[in-house]
Amino acid sequence: MSIRKGVKGQKNIPIFHDEVKERHTIVLTPTAWLKLKNMAQKQGLSISEKIEQWVRDTED
Repeated sequence: MSIRKGVKGQKNIPIFHDEVKERHTIVLTPTAWLKLKNMAQKQGLSISEKIEQWVRDTED
């Protein structure tokens, strides 16, 4: 289930976080990408949001 249900995204207006996301590029193997995609789908998230949550939950 998406945590964004019923919320329409608008350009340059953050929905979940206190800042607007920016576009970045990462390079992964097909195996890693597929695993990440499956993990995100199980939680009803986009891959971008899955990475965002993972990094924010990781301590420095």
